Parts: sequence; C-alpha cells; structure tokens
Amino acid sequence: MSTSIPVVSASGGSLLIPAEEVTDPLRRAAVGWLRSETEGDTDLDPQTLRAPAGVLCEPADQIDVECIAFMPIRSGCGRRGRGGGSRPG
Repeated sequence: MSTSIPVVSASGGSLLIPAEEVTDPLRRAAVGWLRSETEGDTDLDPQTLRAPAGVLCEPADQIDVECIAFMPIRSGCGRRGRGGGSRPG
C-alpha cells in the first residue's frame, strides 16, 4: 500500500503534516482492537484490548484539542458563542 502525505516546509527547516495524518491511524488501530473484542475475534480479555486502545486515543484527542486551540477566530460568524475563543499567547 502506498499513500502520499502532504508535507509543508516551515521556516527553520521543520516539516509539517496535516494532523489527521497522525490521528486517523491512531484511531483506526484503536477501533480495530475494540471491534475484535465485540466481534469475538480475539482470545484476549476486554481489559487487555481496551487499555492500548485508550492509550492510542489519548494523544489523538490531545492533538485535536491543540489544533482547535490554534484555529483562527472568525469575527461575526456567531459559531463560538458570546465570548468567542482564544488562542494561546
């Protein structure tokens, strides 16, 4: 299987990739483990499957939260409520 991941070169020589290129595989692996439990395709006990699934979902969720924090605030669109949002400063 061959896939192409868009890469952006940032100042200072850093390379950036879209966050979903990291979070999607983490979540797919976690879902696969949980699905094997519900479908009875494994001899492992549920706790053994749920623990690594949670470990994979935690950084994926954290990446999403941090990306949302850096999203630009749109003035006048009304999507963020009265107080708006804030970016780390």
